Amino acid sequence: MPGSVKLRSIKKFGQENGSYEFSDDEANADYMTVTSSNKDKKSKAGKKKEEPALRIGFFQLFRFATCREVCMMIGGSVCAVVHGSAQPLMLLVFGLLTDTFIEYDIELNELRDPAKHCANNTIQWRNLTAEENLELNMTRSCGKLDIEYEMTNFAYYYVGIGSAVFILGYLQISLWVTSAARQIQIIRRLYFSKVMRMEIGWFDCNSVGELNTRMSDDINKINDAIADQVSIFIQRFTTFVCGFLMGFVRGWKLTLVIISVSPLIGVGAALMALFVAKLTGRELQAYAKAGAVADEVLSSIRTVAAFGGEKKEVERYDHNLISAQRWGVRKGLIMGFFTGYMWFIIFLCYALAFWYGSSLVVDTLEYSPGTLLQVFFGVLIAALNLGQASPCLEAFASGRGAATTIFETIDREPEIDCLSEAGYKLDRVRGDLEYHNVTFHYPSRPEVKILDQLNLQVKSGETTAFVGPSGAGKSTAIQLIQRFYDPKEGMVTLDGHDIRGLNIQWLRSLIGIVEQEPVLFATTIAENIRYGRPGVSHEDIVKAAKEANAYNFIMDLPQKFDTLVGEGGGQMSGGQKQRIAIARALVRNPRILLLDMATSALDNESEAVVQEALDKVRLGRTTISIAHRLSTIKNADVIVGFEHGRAVERGKHDELLDRKGVYFTLVTLQSQGDKALNKKAQQMAEEACADPDAERKSLSRAGSYRASLRASVHRRSRSQLSSVIPESSVPIAGELGPSSYSESYISKGMLAEEEEEEEQVKPAPVARILKYNAPEWPYMVFGSIGAAVNGGVNPVYSLLFSQILATFSMSDPLAQRGEINGICMFFVLVGVISFFTQMLQGYSFSKSGELLTRRLRRLGFQAMLGQEIGWYDDHRNSPGALTTRLATDASQVQGATGSQIGMIVNSLTNIGVAIIISFYFSWKLSLVIMCFLPFLALSGGFQAKMLTGFAKQDKQAMEAAGQISGEALNNIRTIAGLGKERRFVEMYEAQLEAPYRAALKKANVYGACYGFAQCVVFMANSASYRFGGYLVRHEGLHFSLVFRVISAIVTSGTALGRASSYTPDYAKAKISAARFFSLLDRIPKISVYSDKGDKWADFRGDIEFIDCKFTYPSRPDIQVLNGLSVSVKPGQTLAFVGSSGCGKSTSVQLLERFYDPDFGKVLVDGRESSSISVQFLRSKIGIVSQEPILFDCSILENIRYGDNQRELSMDDVISASKKAQLHDFVMSLPEKYNTNVGSQGSQLSRGQKQRIAIARAIIRDPKILLLDEATSALDTESEKTVQEALDKAREGRTCIVIAHRLSTIQNSDIIAVMSRGYVIEKGTHDHLMSLKGAYYKLVTTGAPIS
Repeated sequence: MPGSVKLRSIKKFGQENGSYEFSDDEANADYMTVTSSNKDKKSKAGKKKEEPALRIGFFQLFRFATCREVCMMIGGSVCAVVHGSAQPLMLLVFGLLTDTFIEYDIELNELRDPAKHCANNTIQWRNLTAEENLELNMTRSCGKLDIEYEMTNFAYYYVGIGSAVFILGYLQISLWVTSAARQIQIIRRLYFSKVMRMEIGWFDCNSVGELNTRMSDDINKINDAIADQVSIFIQRFTTFVCGFLMGFVRGWKLTLVIISVSPLIGVGAALMALFVAKLTGRELQAYAKAGAVADEVLSSIRTVAAFGGEKKEVERYDHNLISAQRWGVRKGLIMGFFTGYMWFIIFLCYALAFWYGSSLVVDTLEYSPGTLLQVFFGVLIAALNLGQASPCLEAFASGRGAATTIFETIDREPEIDCLSEAGYKLDRVRGDLEYHNVTFHYPSRPEVKILDQLNLQVKSGETTAFVGPSGAGKSTAIQLIQRFYDPKEGMVTLDGHDIRGLNIQWLRSLIGIVEQEPVLFATTIAENIRYGRPGVSHEDIVKAAKEANAYNFIMDLPQKFDTLVGEGGGQMSGGQKQRIAIARALVRNPRILLLDMATSALDNESEAVVQEALDKVRLGRTTISIAHRLSTIKNADVIVGFEHGRAVERGKHDELLDRKGVYFTLVTLQSQGDKALNKKAQQMAEEACADPDAERKSLSRAGSYRASLRASVHRRSRSQLSSVIPESSVPIAGELGPSSYSESYISKGMLAEEEEEEEQVKPAPVARILKYNAPEWPYMVFGSIGAAVNGGVNPVYSLLFSQILATFSMSDPLAQRGEINGICMFFVLVGVISFFTQMLQGYSFSKSGELLTRRLRRLGFQAMLGQEIGWYDDHRNSPGALTTRLATDASQVQGATGSQIGMIVNSLTNIGVAIIISFYFSWKLSLVIMCFLPFLALSGGFQAKMLTGFAKQDKQAMEAAGQISGEALNNIRTIAGLGKERRFVEMYEAQLEAPYRAALKKANVYGACYGFAQCVVFMANSASYRFGGYLVRHEGLHFSLVFRVISAIVTSGTALGRASSYTPDYAKAKISAARFFSLLDRIPKISVYSDKGDKWADFRGDIEFIDCKFTYPSRPDIQVLNGLSVSVKPGQTLAFVGSSGCGKSTSVQLLERFYDPDFGKVLVDGRESSSISVQFLRSKIGIVSQEPILFDCSILENIRYGDNQRELSMDDVISASKKAQLHDFVMSLPEKYNTNVGSQGSQLSRGQKQRIAIARAIIRDPKILLLDEATSALDTESEKTVQEALDKAREGRTCIVIAHRLSTIQNSDIIAVMSRGYVIEKGTHDHLMSLKGAYYKLVTTGAPIS
């Protein structure tokens, strides 16, 4: 009976209350400040993470219960109380039963003496008269006791109690679960409808993912706190109270003796908790160092790869793991020690109780043997139940924590309530919009001003185009018209009325919006268009579709208007979705039309069609169009140029060109690129005719791209989108493929599948996990031996216990006393043995487990560093995610080997020994009880399952509702724009019916199972004691053997069940292992560790790019390089110039072989880069990037990092730093070269970091030097120094420079001007100036190149 695990919770119970009271005082204060300021929110979020604020009292969880639910809960509680008193009741019966058996045995013993016989129902000496017998006090009765009859009665008692328990258990659970299901349904409804009413700013501050988890997990937590756990808690608490009462009433002396020992157990538990917490803290601290290394390395993986530092980093990481491993082993040892100590104390306690109790029975005759058992087991059961009640307290606490956020949301009033009826509606709407001094920042980023004193008029009936760089506030201005946000200062007016005074739903019904990535809902085309205006006729839908140029393609589809568009419109191409969205906007017959980059994501062909549709519908409406493509803007009535949140210029196309402002820069860069691209597109079209395969390739690529883009778009608020994808590259997304994805049906479905695949890995086979643990086999063998001994302890206990009962029927007092003392000593001995074996088990398994964890972490880290760089671009492999994976997955794998094996061995020996004992003593009785064993095991397993709850079934039932809530929250802007919140709330509520029905069904099944699990023990006892009585009577079986067999098998049965619950999460371990193995088994596309590939001695550094095409694997839609061809001779300097996003840095990354081109080749010394050994190639290249990444160590080590192939002397370092103009500065520092640079070089200025980076590049003595904007981040003074250093470094090396400042480029041998992944002109500075092309324009206007 593992009393060990239990008592720890008593402490927790006290703390709980403490923490609750403390936070209660803050409750009111916090309510007030929920909406106050954002900083406040951040600090609060911080607090919440550390420990969920329990601002909600336990009884407040029931605030949504109606009268009916309250009655159900009261009924359930009453049943629980009665049920709780059943176990102590059974003890009363058990005591009487024991006494009966002992009486009968004494009578048998007496009659075995041939000189005695039974006369007149009393035992008498045969050779004496009745009178003489009386004088000798021979009054013991005999012959009256019909053991079988008595046992039958007891069996009936047991059956009666068992049946009552079944009914009570069923009622207590089903009533509570039912009432909880009803309350949860109410909470879900209220929560979702309140979330749908929140303003958009609230959604910016709460991520959609978080809201979705709250809808599912947090509400499930509340459910756990107000359902069956409550009734189980009440039941166990009642048992606890009744057990102690029973002990005190039946025999207070013994009870006090037993209680006096319990502080020892309590102290042990408390110390264990304390030590474990301390050691875990130490272990985590030690691991945190290694984790910091991993994090630093993974975040600067490109630097590590460029300098070939992988092996060095793995060593550094491994070095830091050693101390973590040490603490882990200590923790295992201490846990083993304390578990052993607990068992030791428990066995001492048994010995003491039986010794003292038997003296009370035998010497002073105060108790009958039955009373002794009642008292002993009463106290034991009380203690056990108190322990088992504690997990319920955790459920209550987490329920209260979860309820805090949910109830706060339910109580929060939205700042802009979209469902309110308030506000007036204008009779006539002209459509004049005006911004008066509008200042605005997003609630999620209060420090960034998006609009700054914006003043702007938009006249009715005109088309106004907004242009400007990303982040200038164009989309934001549009969102203010829709009243997604309210301006912080100033106002937006419609026909002179402040829009804050108008009714929101009415205002939004005037506006039609078409976005860059239109959101369609997962239903038919007709329904999607009907979302524009409720109750619209089919004719209107057709008319809108015709106006949007969508009618023809819809009629070509087999199901016409009833075609399903798929999740998020995934079955449609970009152009088709865009036109359906336009039809949806038109069906509203809007006065104001907002086009936010409506055609930017389309290819040329679809763009023309969509543009035509837009031009048709703009007439007579106020239209605001945001676009980057000139073709779409030229014919607007007014063009407004935005910059830094202000409207800096307005006018017609030609006027603005003359002003040479924002608009002019956009136009010049674009038209240059367009010309080059059109040439390119023609060439490609010709090639495409020749190569039909290419078409298919580009198709699938485009599809998966759109999916990934959509995923990323919806994660960000749209305003931030444009900053993610550099501007000039947005328009070309689809222009380039010979046939773009106008018919690509490969879509979001694909992405969803990929993500799923990642998540659902098949659990790894245990054999493979053990293989990694093989070197530790001696530890595992010793651990298993310890576990086996520990498993045998339980059955031995039942042996000793029955032996004590047997002594009570002995007639000779001296022999009896001696026997009892012997047995008590034996108890002590068992305690001592189990103390040592527990320690052995704990230490051995923790040692093997920690060694395995360290080995896996090392291998995992090594495998991570060996992946190609493209792998890191996947958001699932962000540095944060990877470090967590190293930290948690590796340590979870332990659960499948060490302690797990211990658990299995333990329960197997337990059951094995028990069965051997019982069959040895009485095979007949054993067989009868064995019939109940499956049920016992079932009930044990079931109770284990009950504690974990039925989360999985609940999740499945909630799936449909979850889909609706997910779709609604992901597309909240579209829904708000269409004013469809109510519709979604209704759909959601309709979907809640099914899970609610399922919950009611579950309540009954669950209740019945629980009742069955509880009553099985009673039934087993009734049958086995009745049969035992028969055997004692007819086969002369000694009664103590009946107890021995029954208790051995019953304890092993529960052990069977318990084994399934105690095991640390085995499945989790297997899944973690599988995730790990999939990482270890992944074969990188570009392998760093392999020695394959060419190497040659006379490396010259002759570089040539031939028609390279490339897209980043994480954004397959954006063609970054589009046929790059350029070459550099050894010793020459090549400079790339061009706007950002045109592929300059990408070409450098191809040369480093971070990526390989999708098409075309990169030649180095005439050999194809993909066939050259990666390590060899990278060792010849030195790189200095714009933001150099330094590691958290000394300057010396940072410079040495430049060459990880050999040991570098101090002289090498100094000569390199002199070349980099760094030496003097370093010598001026107090610690000179041993100065620590801080994490990421934070202790140094930018110029200093840059020079260290240059020294690091020089020390490798590279043949090729790559300078990626090496001076752009510096002020003029440091730039001069750094530039000098660079000019020195360039001597005699092939050099590729990327720069924005023309001064740094002019003296290069070749200047290549890039636009859209393609070189538009190249030559020397003078040659390009004489061409008067793009380069000339850039130099003369002085316009910044980015």
